[in-house]
Amino acid sequence: MAGGGVMVSQGKPGKKYPGGMTLAVFMACLIAAFGGLIFGYDIGISGGVTSMAPFLQKFFPDVYKKEKGIQSTNQYCKFDSHKLTMFTSSLYLAALVASFFASTVTRVFGRRSSMFVGGLVFLAGSIVNAASKNVIMLIIGRVLLGVGVGFANQSVPLYLSEMAPYKYRGALNIGFQLMITFGILAANLVNYFTAKIEGGWGWRVSLGGAAVPALMIGLGSFFVPDTPNSILERNKPEKAKEMLKKIRGTDNINDEFDDIRAAGEASRLVKHPWANIWKRKYRPQLVFAVLFPFFQQLTGMNVVMFYAPVLFKTLGFGDDASLLSSVITGTVNSLATFVSIALVDKVGRKALLLEGGLQMGIFQVFIGSIIWKKFGVDGVASIDSTSAKLVVIGICLFVVAFAWSWGPLGWLVPSEIFPLEIRSAAQSINVAVNMLFTFFIAEIFLKMLCTFKFGLFFFFAFWVFFATAFITIFLPETKGIPIEEMSKVWRSHWYWKKFVIDGNDEGIDMEKKPQEAC
Repeated sequence: MAGGGVMVSQGKPGKKYPGGMTLAVFMACLIAAFGGLIFGYDIGISGGVTSMAPFLQKFFPDVYKKEKGIQSTNQYCKFDSHKLTMFTSSLYLAALVASFFASTVTRVFGRRSSMFVGGLVFLAGSIVNAASKNVIMLIIGRVLLGVGVGFANQSVPLYLSEMAPYKYRGALNIGFQLMITFGILAANLVNYFTAKIEGGWGWRVSLGGAAVPALMIGLGSFFVPDTPNSILERNKPEKAKEMLKKIRGTDNINDEFDDIRAAGEASRLVKHPWANIWKRKYRPQLVFAVLFPFFQQLTGMNVVMFYAPVLFKTLGFGDDASLLSSVITGTVNSLATFVSIALVDKVGRKALLLEGGLQMGIFQVFIGSIIWKKFGVDGVASIDSTSAKLVVIGICLFVVAFAWSWGPLGWLVPSEIFPLEIRSAAQSINVAVNMLFTFFIAEIFLKMLCTFKFGLFFFFAFWVFFATAFITIFLPETKGIPIEEMSKVWRSHWYWKKFVIDGNDEGIDMEKKPQEAC
């Protein structure tokens, strides 16, 4: 990565830039973080709507018959339907494809433009879904929503990491995840009340409600400045310098601007970032761009958020109880995210990831054990009040662990480790892998629940423990490191340094100024 920063005696980045948190930065990051609302609202709304009897009766009558016991089935399999899972998962396939187009828009036109496109297309999807007459319209609406999510998820984390002062980058970036949790909670509350609407059309309100977060990020994009990094990437140095002075609240920005400018010049020399990202010197970033979202999805969290009402109904909770339980999990998800905001720039990224991973794994085993005891293999049983409460408690303790660890840090760490010359391409890979495995989990979860039964929770527990071990060994700490100084983190790591140092002859030597490298 570009930048001529100094090194402290331990060989870690040591440059400290002047300027702190300003109102301009805080407001820009707050508005940009609204991009998380559209993702969160969709995650929360899907499971609630697919548990509403009128919705199932209209679009998925076979599932409705199973759920009402008109057809005999066991508790594990009563929601197993390819059409139902396709309704949920089609969004994430669309987001996967859209993220690659979003990379070009984000790089060429700026982060703001990508946010605007995301909000606009998500708005169109919400309108189509609310007006749906058949499953085809539902799927088309979901695809449009997915395009919006792909653009927002590609641009917002990058925007937050670039806009934030390095000392507060973790907290401000986690604003994206916080808004995701607010979106989930809002969706759960909307579902809880719309399910009570007489006439059976409450699901239209739930799906159409996605227009609200879409308008917030779409209109909000007009009121935020573009990042200095993005402005420089488009070869407007004077405008970028003025913007940096404004957001840092000081004229003493020469060191930071020089590093950003060096990165911008290096970025313009890289004509094909998609080709460059495969070079040896970018191997650490590429590995984490792929594995972070992979591990994040295999924690099982999105299963809980997608299908919480369905899951609770599967376990024998009534209609109101299942939706109310989802509201409870959504609430603890939001509250626990504040823990991450408070601690991420103090205790660091690794400490939160390791503690959260262990806690998630333990409570996946705990939940699976209770379900095993109550439903066994055949899935025919009812759950008593005490066991039901234990399941909710276990899920809540699993959710809070995710909310202060793998949830926010799954977006923060990848967005802060990429050098500018490959940043948009690398973030697209990060989003695409995230959406691919979100699609995969959403598509097969109900089938996996029917096949694996209680073992599904042990399956996710295994991956959580494996991810925790991997992070322990291979992830360097990125707390308090200026984003344009991040390359030195890899140079000082016992394993990754051989790729970064040995790979420096491939292309530009990022330790030199670009003109020197040429």
